[in-house]
Amino acid sequence: MDLGASDESLVKRAQQGDQQAFLALYNRYLDKVYNRVKSRIPYQYAEDVTQDIFISVLRSLPRFELRSKFSTWLYTIVNRHIADFYRHRRRHEELHAVSLDQAANLVAAPSNAHVRSDERALIQRALLNLPEHYLEVILMRFADGLTFAEIAKEREQSLEAVKSLYRRAIQAVRDQLGEG
Repeated sequence: MDLGASDESLVKRAQQGDQQAFLALYNRYLDKVYNRVKSRIPYQYAEDVTQDIFISVLRSLPRFELRSKFSTWLYTIVNRHIADFYRHRRRHEELHAVSLDQAANLVAAPSNAHVRSDERALIQRALLNLPEHYLEVILMRFADGLTFAEIAKEREQSLEAVKSLYRRAIQAVRDQLGEG
């Protein structure tokens, strides 16, 4: 398996039936996808949703035309599956206020026992209500563990623009959680 190959070359090989190329993409993105999923849906469903995402990727890969980066296309599928999860799930819970520190802990490590399920649901709801560009920068920072410089490179933006976007995103989370 060629771990140093670009996403694009692995995609092309996988589209031609190379199972090792798909496996390389799977291994490259599994942790990132799983971290994103478990930061946005109840923890107990994260593995199933992650599995469903990669099944969709495998089925859709032959139609991927490389007009965008593979990661952009993949995260579109991730977001669609998360939206589908909530669309098919009707749950009403009593929620109470939670701090931004607890929100950061949830995004970074959603399985922490000290984050109660009602707090987790409130934080996940706050994250789901964010504009996509805010959510993306928060997930890149906490779920993917990227530095601001890495986020800037990935988003093809200046470091200052990414830091500003991050500050606005954090303020939006504070507003959602009632800490504004």
